[in-house]
Amino acid sequence: MQIRYAVGTEQYQRMSTEELRRHFLLEDLFTPGNFNLIYWETDRTVIGGVVPGATPLRLENDPVLAADYFCERRELGAFNLGGPAQAVVDGQGFSLGERDALYVGRGAREISFQSTDGANPARLFLISYPAHAAYPTGLVSQSQAHRIDLGASATANQRSIFQYIHEGGHKSCQLVTGMTQLAPGSIWNTMPPHLHLRRSEVYFYFDVPESGAVFHLMGPPDETRHLVVRSGQAVLSPVWSIHAGCGSEAYSFIWAMGGENQRFADMDAVKLSDLK
Repeated sequence: MQIRYAVGTEQYQRMSTEELRRHFLLEDLFTPGNFNLIYWETDRTVIGGVVPGATPLRLENDPVLAADYFCERRELGAFNLGGPAQAVVDGQGFSLGERDALYVGRGAREISFQSTDGANPARLFLISYPAHAAYPTGLVSQSQAHRIDLGASATANQRSIFQYIHEGGHKSCQLVTGMTQLAPGSIWNTMPPHLHLRRSEVYFYFDVPESGAVFHLMGPPDETRHLVVRSGQAVLSPVWSIHAGCGSEAYSFIWAMGGENQRFADMDAVKLSDLK
């Protein structure tokens, strides 16, 4: 498991483009037949990806976690963005279609994933935070998620937010996660931007055309930078950073938060006039 250490605002101010990408961008999450996992020191987050084959692929523990098994003290969210998948958690099976999410509660010992269509393999994005309480493992489809429509075509930020694991939906200890889809013709996400000191966040971008890109904005409101992000890549967003983006055309992303509370609306708004 790779380790990404926390970065402060003073270090951020001196970073080159290469250094920003090395610390905040996760570029290669998906390798057929393997789990790729990254431990981010901020909120002790684990981010990963897996493209399982026809044989069940077990999520093994890693020495970095100093645990007997992966979810001994953790909870896990898994989003399927590929072909149909089968997950088995302590003997209980779950079928995941495209854009379905699985929540795995603290204490689950045996976790495995497999693709059920060899010609169209599953592609799972994984997000995990420490958990101090156990909640039931369960499946959430996109149709079951709570939908919020925001923005407008006139401001090129018309989008739909789907809340999967949150305080008003599937229960968790601290993981809050969902998906945002931009409408055709819209390119801005999380605009106007905001901060939330009480939660760090991870953005995983997908549905980005192969010839396109998303320009992810980050940094304190008065000293912003950007990262050029391709489809299937993720950005680590510290508590001191805004997170917004502009794409070459419409795209989608998974957002995942962990920290002090689960209130989705706990945000500190940033005025566009204050951005620099």
